[in-house]
Amino acid sequence: MQPPPYTRFPVLTADTIVLREITPMDCKDIVEISFYDGKPASTEQEALAMQQRIDADYQNGDSVHWGIVDKNTNIIVGTCGYYRGFAEKTGELGCVLRPAFQGKGYMTAALKLAIEFGIHQIKLEKIIAITSPQNSKAIQLLHRLQLEKIADLDPDTVKYKATNF
Repeated sequence: MQPPPYTRFPVLTADTIVLREITPMDCKDIVEISFYDGKPASTEQEALAMQQRIDADYQNGDSVHWGIVDKNTNIIVGTCGYYRGFAEKTGELGCVLRPAFQGKGYMTAALKLAIEFGIHQIKLEKIIAITSPQNSKAIQLLHRLQLEKIADLDPDTVKYKATNF
């Protein structure tokens, strides 16, 4: 398999979660965590418009954006995926979790699935993540997933790289 789009949108599963395509019906549940180009959504309509742009990025082969769904409740708890294209066989991970679901292991499970997909299906040679040095929760997550800090890009952003493949 190569970068997207795929004939069928990839659905990934773990013990507690499913990563699946986000539908227009999901947008009401993810308004609080919907962003595009660093700008947040404040309404369901804005979240839907952002999701349509994300879907277009997927169709252009520049991203894979999953909804993270709790298997037991079928509630969408967050989103994750690869963004900004796949130049030089590199994928940039991004993720966001609804506040009510933080600290429960959802994102660790989701990013493990996303990393495995990137390695084995997209055939990425490098996986990176960029965050703020003040985002201690994201940094803890990246360390838990064995990503190591490789650069301070500027005072507000740091870059991490997966080292486990």
